[in-house]
Amino acid sequence: MKTILLHPSYFPSIAQMAAVAQAEKVVFEAEDNYQKQTFRNRTFIAHSNGKLLLNIPIKHSKTGKRQKTKEVHVENDFPWQEQHWKSLQSAYRTSPFFEYYEDDLKHLFTEPVEGLMAHNLKIFDLLCELIGIEVEVLKTTSFEKNPEITDLRILIDAKRKSDFQPELYTQVHQANHPFLPNLSVLDLLFNEGPNSLQYLENQKIILKP
Repeated sequence: MKTILLHPSYFPSIAQMAAVAQAEKVVFEAEDNYQKQTFRNRTFIAHSNGKLLLNIPIKHSKTGKRQKTKEVHVENDFPWQEQHWKSLQSAYRTSPFFEYYEDDLKHLFTEPVEGLMAHNLKIFDLLCELIGIEVEVLKTTSFEKNPEITDLRILIDAKRKSDFQPELYTQVHQANHPFLPNLSVLDLLFNEGPNSLQYLENQKIILKP
């Protein structure tokens, strides 16, 4: 993969970050209309009882008109950051590498957040730094339904059944339930640490021409 087109997402899935790790250039969609029930504002982690959804509440348009994703603001009347951080601590405090990355990530759950897209891009930059991914990043200046580059925007759809088949790795809660595929890349990072980059580079990403 050379150049791929993606939506900025909240702590991206392993499939999305595998595509990023294998790309030379990432173009983020910045001119789309916001849609509900997508990974724009949600992610899944592993918990003792199975998959756990972390969802960012957003401010919806009072006029009922569609908002562009870049114009969407987070609803901070609800203490979502505190709850998400507590969920991560509860889920991963016994994983091999949570303490190793804890201090690098904590500020994302304490510093004020306003714009959803800006926050997602901030998360992406930090994840690339922690994992060791070096990739050129651009943003679109207009919306194209059929772009000429590899279009992976469908990975944002939380309702779509993924055909991505990741290799197994040891998960901290595997004694409680079967392997949970394609969670947030945080699950991989907390369980595999410095091995995460090699893992992502080795995954098979099935792409449409």
